[in-house]
Amino acid sequence: MTPSQQYLTTTETVQDAAGRSLSLRRLNALDKLRLFKAAGPVLAQNPLWLGMATLACAVIEIDGIPIPSAINEAQIEALVGKLGDTGIAAIAKALGPVPDAPSLADHAGN
Repeated sequence: MTPSQQYLTTTETVQDAAGRSLSLRRLNALDKLRLFKAAGPVLAQNPLWLGMATLACAVIEIDGIPIPSAINEAQIEALVGKLGDTGIAAIAKALGPVPDAPSLADHAGN
């Protein structure tokens, strides 16, 4: 299977509570490595931040508009801001818990 075929077969689309269509794909090892680099050494060790960033970085399209991969902290935070609570919740429900990260719901309101 070519990388393009693998990319296309690992996507799914969900709708958030705001009615947006979010196309997702699970991050592979290289995607995660790039996320750690974009996060930087401090944030890459923060499991709550990294868990939310991982969910956000799984988005490849919003309402059919492609979302480029984030390459720095500011871009990750902008994407989280764009998705908001409804987007992040829909992604979390679709993809399930982020491996090796505590549940974001466990820390809500703290």
